[in-house]
Amino acid sequence: MEHLFIGELLKASWKSGRYIEVSRPEADRSGYDVILERGDVIRHVQLKTRKSDGEARKQNVHTLLGEKASGCVVVILFDDELRLGPFLYFGSAPGDPLPAMTAMPVAKHTKRNKEGNRSDRPALREVSHKHFLEVNGIADIMERLFGA
Repeated sequence: MEHLFIGELLKASWKSGRYIEVSRPEADRSGYDVILERGDVIRHVQLKTRKSDGEARKQNVHTLLGEKASGCVVVILFDDELRLGPFLYFGSAPGDPLPAMTAMPVAKHTKRNKEGNRSDRPALREVSHKHFLEVNGIADIMERLFGA
């Protein structure tokens, strides 16, 4: 789904004549999956996917993403026919940092330890979908990412 999303972003940028560059990190260490650049706007983006009728109502977001100049999270919703959209966006305006996550719950491991407890994952925060903005289409998500 991520490749389809990036392809749609590239297609929209080519059509508009306002080209974006796409880069990927070699290691998954800082909470982002892709770097998108257009003009002087650089976005470190964590990509998540979810079926449109999926039940997940929160996303785990790496705290290091907040250290990037313009980090954000995009949840790619898709249907049974693999059509993309709408999208969920957690971030700020281009050039502004990720909203503070200090008050959000620390994420927990999905597996339990031998005592039956799920350990904290201190580098991750659980961000409820109520903090995400629903964005309808590729043109709208491009505007969120890079401005008008």
